[in-house]
Amino acid sequence: MNRDVPRHIAIIMDGNGRWARSRLLPRTFGHHHGMKAVGEVVEGCIEAGVDVLTLFAFSEENWSRPADEVSSLMNLLEEYIAKETKKLRRNGVRTRILGDRTRLDRRALAAIERVERETADGTELQLGLCVSYSARKELTRAARIIAEEVEAGRLDPSDIDETTVASRLYTAPWPDPDLLIRTSGEQRISNFLLWQLAYTELYVTPVLWPDFTRRELFDAILDFQDRERRFGKVSV
Repeated sequence: MNRDVPRHIAIIMDGNGRWARSRLLPRTFGHHHGMKAVGEVVEGCIEAGVDVLTLFAFSEENWSRPADEVSSLMNLLEEYIAKETKKLRRNGVRTRILGDRTRLDRRALAAIERVERETADGTELQLGLCVSYSARKELTRAARIIAEEVEAGRLDPSDIDETTVASRLYTAPWPDPDLLIRTSGEQRISNFLLWQLAYTELYVTPVLWPDFTRRELFDAILDFQDRERRFGKVSV
């Protein structure tokens, strides 16, 4: 039995569209309501003593959604940053945006640079927001960086190991997630943190993301604490 609090929790925030559809509302209402759940989870992680929280906010694949929904999601990102930056700073939450920034427009880029700059001194919780994120693209990017370093003579191929790859990922220097939570009952990881989730405990809940509260977060942590983590070894 494991009674430790997970150092790093990752969450796939799923179910916004279904939450809205069940109420005969546009999908954008579900995304907007989901902002409250983000606040709940951030504060819950601070209360529980979690070091790192990584949220899957917008995937690379999400760019293929209808243009009005994509625009709404980008506006929501900007709105979240505008509303929450002071609170994040006050609560000691250092925020980093993880993903491909080249597809973001000028306003979105300015917003994420602002929140990163203004929360840079936070020490209570490290918050990673995955935006325009793809785990396969992240691994491809890491491989490209390593290849360029080898070509430039800064890295010997014989020195390349798992640490070399991990240190070139967006999540460096954070520890890998101990716990992955996926809401809405879907049982897949959706191209999220493929390298980092190698030994992560998975927790799937039917609760839709807009209804997810710190109570659900604490339930997931309690479930995690009842598990035996063997990391491929035999329990003694």
